Amino acid sequence: MEVKTSLLDNMIGVGDMVLLEPLSEDSFLDNLKKRFDHSEIYTYIGSVVISMNPYRSLPIYTPEKVEEYRNRNFYELSPHIYALADEAYRSLRDQDKDQCILITGESGAGKTEASKLVMSYVAAVCGKGHEVNKVKEQLLQSNPVLEAFGNAKTVRNDNSSRFGKYMDIEFDFKGDPLGGVISNYLLEKSRVVKQPRGERNFHVFYQLLSGASDDTLRKLKLDRDFSKYNYLSLDSAAVNGLDDAANFRTVRNAMQIVGFMEDEVQSVLELVAAVLKLGNIEFKPESRCNGTDESRVKDKNDLKEMCELLGIEQSVLERAFSYRTVEAKMEKVSTTLNVAQAYYARDALAKNLYSRLFSWLVTRINESIQAQTKARHKVMGVLDIYGFEIFEDNSFEQFIINYCNEKLQQIFIELTLREEQEEYVREGIEWTNIEYFNNAIICDLIENNQNGILAMLDEECLRPGTVTDETFLDKLNTICADHQHFESRLNKNSKFLNDHSLPHNCFRIQHYAGKVLYRVEGFVDKNNDLLYRDLSQAMYKANHSLIKQLFPEGNPAKVNLKRPPTAGFQFRASVGTLMRNLQTKNPNYIRCIKPNDKKASHIFTDSLVCHQVRYLGLMENVRVRRAGYAFRQPYEPCLERYKMLCKRTWPHWKGPAREGVEVLMADLQIPAEEIAYGRSKIFIRNPRTLFFLEEKRKQCLQDLATLIQKIYRGWKCRTHFLLMKKSQIVVAAWYRRYAQQKKYRNIKSATTVVQSYTRGWQARKLLRELKYQKRCEEAVTTIAAFWHGTQARLELRRLKQEARNKHAVTVIWAYWQGTKARRELRQLKEEARNKHAVSVIWAGWQGTKARRELRRLKEEARRKHAVALIWAYWQGLKVRREYRKFFRANAGKKIYDFTIQRIIQKYFLGLKSNMPSMSPIDKKWPARPYGFLDGVHTELRKIFHHWRCKKYRDQFTEEKKAVYEEKLEASEIFKGKKALYPSSVSQPFKGDYLEISKNPKYQKLNSAVDEKVLLADVVNKINRANGKGTPRIFLLTKKNFVLADQKTGQVKASIPLPDVTSVSVSTQKDGFFALKLKEGSASAVKGDFLLSSEHLIEIITKLHRIGATAADREKLKVDISDEFLVQFKQDKVCVKFIQSSPKNGNSVSCKRKNNRLLEVSVPTSP
Repeated sequence: MEVKTSLLDNMIGVGDMVLLEPLSEDSFLDNLKKRFDHSEIYTYIGSVVISMNPYRSLPIYTPEKVEEYRNRNFYELSPHIYALADEAYRSLRDQDKDQCILITGESGAGKTEASKLVMSYVAAVCGKGHEVNKVKEQLLQSNPVLEAFGNAKTVRNDNSSRFGKYMDIEFDFKGDPLGGVISNYLLEKSRVVKQPRGERNFHVFYQLLSGASDDTLRKLKLDRDFSKYNYLSLDSAAVNGLDDAANFRTVRNAMQIVGFMEDEVQSVLELVAAVLKLGNIEFKPESRCNGTDESRVKDKNDLKEMCELLGIEQSVLERAFSYRTVEAKMEKVSTTLNVAQAYYARDALAKNLYSRLFSWLVTRINESIQAQTKARHKVMGVLDIYGFEIFEDNSFEQFIINYCNEKLQQIFIELTLREEQEEYVREGIEWTNIEYFNNAIICDLIENNQNGILAMLDEECLRPGTVTDETFLDKLNTICADHQHFESRLNKNSKFLNDHSLPHNCFRIQHYAGKVLYRVEGFVDKNNDLLYRDLSQAMYKANHSLIKQLFPEGNPAKVNLKRPPTAGFQFRASVGTLMRNLQTKNPNYIRCIKPNDKKASHIFTDSLVCHQVRYLGLMENVRVRRAGYAFRQPYEPCLERYKMLCKRTWPHWKGPAREGVEVLMADLQIPAEEIAYGRSKIFIRNPRTLFFLEEKRKQCLQDLATLIQKIYRGWKCRTHFLLMKKSQIVVAAWYRRYAQQKKYRNIKSATTVVQSYTRGWQARKLLRELKYQKRCEEAVTTIAAFWHGTQARLELRRLKQEARNKHAVTVIWAYWQGTKARRELRQLKEEARNKHAVSVIWAGWQGTKARRELRRLKEEARRKHAVALIWAYWQGLKVRREYRKFFRANAGKKIYDFTIQRIIQKYFLGLKSNMPSMSPIDKKWPARPYGFLDGVHTELRKIFHHWRCKKYRDQFTEEKKAVYEEKLEASEIFKGKKALYPSSVSQPFKGDYLEISKNPKYQKLNSAVDEKVLLADVVNKINRANGKGTPRIFLLTKKNFVLADQKTGQVKASIPLPDVTSVSVSTQKDGFFALKLKEGSASAVKGDFLLSSEHLIEIITKLHRIGATAADREKLKVDISDEFLVQFKQDKVCVKFIQSSPKNGNSVSCKRKNNRLLEVSVPTSP
């Protein structure tokens, strides 16, 4: 059985107020308080969600919660804002019904957070994808921008929306968001110039001063000190838990995501700074000769800085603060302004400037987030607007806000009744008229075209003569005196004459939420909302592009003497448009309530909540829902929930669900008047019947739980027993197997041992037999060997004896012959010795005589040598004495010079033999042999290189020299700046790639160009509408560049080069470049040219070279950046270059993202 949850499960209090029993205001508040104390901040009234502000974070908005409520029935889970958002989204996606979500409540009740939760839920459950995620991100990021400029800190709320916002989110047929449109209502612009005590101005002023960089503040001429600006209140400038600096960074990032250009963001900040400067302008009276007073600016420094920010002449704005010009038909009257009027004009200008800036922001956001396709879209609207306001001092703003809430209450009651009636008719239930208070009479009192309060206020503002708030009140007393919902002390009704709670300058209206006292002071001025024409014209004269858009009525050429529509008329028309829009959609309601005024958690103030319940009309809503049947539910979930209460439907019902429900109700004996059977739902009249069913179900579930427990425990015990039995059998089987295996292994082991012993005995026996046989064989062999040996030795001894006998005879003979020889030898030697002795004696005598003569000659020679040596030494001594002084002074230097000369000579000879080649790119050079030659070595290398380069250059022709000069200029422009440059270095600059003078196809085009063509190539002209390129022939001469059609050769554009001010290219490997033309020139009518070419480097180099050589114009500026602006007719479009992964090859693609952005994707190199 599938288990389903329901709103009624584990319910704290009553989740749907329609089921509250008994129904009273006290029980209603008690139920809200009980749920609030248990952190249940959401409660239903049928399909309406009541949201209590918890003033703390709750863990009920996680991604898991989103998945929990996704594609679930509205009443299937506990009350939550996600349930309403999911119901609205599924109705839009599946049933093709346009939806609107109306979020109301007073300031601080959590309306803005509720709208964010709805949008974040829809964003989470819809489709995925790059484009879808981008749209979702832009829709979500529009909130921080609007909050910064439209929210402020009040005594009731630190982030109070001071404007009404209605956003239409557009979806395609799959339910994926395509875009959105935002409408704003009644910005509280009076807050710009004055804030109540304890409140702040709009957030953006504090965020700018706290979070902007010092450089930004210096450009805007601002200081971080809040106290220096009169429009900023100081008693609550800092708010706990609010980081203005971080929020400023968030807003800047959100503006970038939404699609604001950098110059647009800077323009917006300049206007915000101008408003702050405007508040510091003060005036002093100055008497004129005719006795009238005239206002003058006290300190002109702030006025000067403001004029510099907006590009306005100081004298023009100063005069607009001092004089007012009134035009009537053909007449002009100029009057002076006194100090009070000057301050009024200053504040009016500040309010109008900020209000128009806010409207421009909304329009600019709409341009970025609106759907690009023109097909029909599904729409979900989200309305976040003021709730009913009752203050101690209520003025024109509260009157307008309460009028809007009257209209919303009227449409709420009408749509609720219509929805009830349609459901009754759809289900075939009889419809009975429901009595309720219809506030149409109050709406008619305010908006009637003849006698309505707004009509009378407009009539009073347009009436000639003296018009004051008192005359307006007199008119109300005259016309509305008999109206039952209008009260005033000055009318003819005597019952209010003594009512001291009703002052004389006030009137009171009985609204559906209660009586509200309005003070008429300021009604006429606030409804007029006049801005002097002089100030509008002064603003239009500004050089600031955004200011001209904000003040179009200041254009002198379009002066309109017709009075502008009043604030009340404009708001009534906006409310009427809003009501008609809401009536075409299926409504969904979120009623926000603040539990206390202290912004604290866990505090529930009964009186405050009761007051909000009354003016939100929640009790009225419950009564309308309960007037017929209090509860209704489809048959299938009803039968699934309560089928256990009847034996016939439990556990499964085989027939149709309706018959099963009828059987179930009959079995429970539910009275027939308490229920009704529709076509697909059962209707229950009284909540007591539903609670009776719930109580019976609760009891039955307890019995079923007991039965389930009993069956489960029995099943568990049986399962455990069978498991134990099975386990015992398995264990026993395994044990028997183990025992038999062990026994078998023992027997096998014993058998093996016996076998081994037997085989061993047999082997040893055989071994003994073999050993005995072997020993017998060895013994026979040994005996035979000994016998043969004995025989051999006997024979050997016999032979040896015979040999010894023969040798003895030989030896004796030899000795005898030797003795004879020795005797003969001794005789010969004796004779020889006698002869030799005589010779020796004679030789000795001759030697002695020779040695004596030799000694005498040597002595004589030594004497002669000594004399010569002494004479030489003497001569040398004399010479040394004579030249000693010269020799000592110059010897070292001469030796050093000689040595150095020889080293340098050797160095040059070695350099000559090792000289490198004549190629300029050859970086080889002989090594330096000695350290002291380092400078000479380096200088010789430079001289040789320069000489070698000169020799190389002398070989160039004039054409080749011009090509190298262009290459050098390209290096100076692009080297290290453009990634495409390195690949162009090796490619020669050809110039005429089309051979236009030779090709007969371009003969007509060649004749149309008078001058010499320096470059001819085919380029792609980029279309801003879709980012696609169209082939064009690009011709460059010394005075013009020409774009012609590639097929026909027809000239499309001929631009003089002096009109080209700059060229913009990216830093990446693409061929895109933008030729920017001089503003105001005839060539710039259609805007700049965005082109792409494969020879980008050559084109821009030739353009730059022509501009550098021309004496009559400035040098062409080359801007290298990945993001630059291109002027297309009246609009500026940002061209942004991004890197992307290679797709479909490595081609560069250009794609239009929105009206103001072209994105060029450049594939990254692998």
